[in-house]
Amino acid sequence: MSAMSNTNWDRRNVLRAAMGLAAAGGLAACGGNTGRSGGGSGDVLTQYFHAYGEAGTEQAIKKYAKAYKGANVTTQWITGSNFENKLFPALLTKNAPDLFEFHPQLQMVKSGQVADLSDIINPVKDDFNPADIASHTVDGKIYGVRMIDDPQFFYYRPSLFEKAKIEVPQTLEELIEAIDKLTTDKVKGGFLGNDITPVQNPLIWSAGANTLNEKNEIAYHTDAVADGLSQLRKLFTSGNLLLDAPADWWDPSAFTQGLTAIQWCGMWAMPVIQKALGDDVGIFPFPKVGSAGKASVINGGWSMFVNAKSKNVDAAKEYVKWLWIDQKEYQEDWALSYGFHVPPRTSIAQSATKLKSGLPAEGVKLFTDYGHFDNIAWTQSMIASVNDVIANSVRKNGSPEAALDACDKKVNAELKKLFG
Repeated sequence: MSAMSNTNWDRRNVLRAAMGLAAAGGLAACGGNTGRSGGGSGDVLTQYFHAYGEAGTEQAIKKYAKAYKGANVTTQWITGSNFENKLFPALLTKNAPDLFEFHPQLQMVKSGQVADLSDIINPVKDDFNPADIASHTVDGKIYGVRMIDDPQFFYYRPSLFEKAKIEVPQTLEELIEAIDKLTTDKVKGGFLGNDITPVQNPLIWSAGANTLNEKNEIAYHTDAVADGLSQLRKLFTSGNLLLDAPADWWDPSAFTQGLTAIQWCGMWAMPVIQKALGDDVGIFPFPKVGSAGKASVINGGWSMFVNAKSKNVDAAKEYVKWLWIDQKEYQEDWALSYGFHVPPRTSIAQSATKLKSGLPAEGVKLFTDYGHFDNIAWTQSMIASVNDVIANSVRKNGSPEAALDACDKKVNAELKKLFG
């Protein structure tokens, strides 16, 4: 899985994606001609989904589509880890999907690629998490319906912490120390993803910085972030990290199989982890970095967009309204029946009994207390530029300052394109 970080369509959206993504491996391929309804109007719609890791998800999306009577809805279920490498080129062809899932991206709004969905969302806008509405809004218009919110944090085994006589880490230094103490000849102390990039935004936020500030200027280039990168470099070279897991960070198997004592992963994996490890599971946020920092949790997730260049924009909007606005039963099923996700609709979140107690409730609390949402102006190529920072200053021995300077040039060029 090469990072291909010189392209705009880098797989790094996986970080924001924060969904179970594809099980590792497998070439990008399209799911076939399923998910049709015998429906009424004769409109034929195609929707693109990435292959979620949780069992039953593909069948669920196709079941919803089949229940819709307003059009024949075909689902392309795209396997492999580079969903955007399939999606973005497809959007430029005559076989482009009519609707697709992705994350809010300002360049897609500016290029006229995604349709304004304000008219279908405004009537229920107050029932959505305000941060989800804000992250999809440009100049007062809402481009995309949030389907699920996906907090990510560290999973750990309390029994192993007890045995090693360590507490839950509150700082990055304490995390590095804990990972050192938990490492044995059989188990690595920690797993932050095979290329470490899943924690790049949490590192920035936990250092008291941000990707961009409110004026859409660079906000990640601080001394605390540079110091955090140096600490991650120390951790990377310690021999205490799992760096070649058979499945990457979004799959919990490295943790459930005992290859690592601590793993960065998403809330979606919680049912599988609890099934494997019972009560011997705890979670904690990315700890604070430097004295001015604060712990952080990244909220990824997926949203539904309508291709503004489709011949069937109105029919596609009707379907999105039907499924992601009106059919609360399906929305709840999607958020809670396969993996655990936080429903973006307040009314559904409030009645989600599976998230009300135990570890899931702790996950929701971390999300509420420490969560950071998508910034629509933080684009694919900016994400890729920070991937390069991790590659050059953590995985290789480059200076964090030099890596951040190089990143600044690329990000500023992108900001100029977007904002002039």
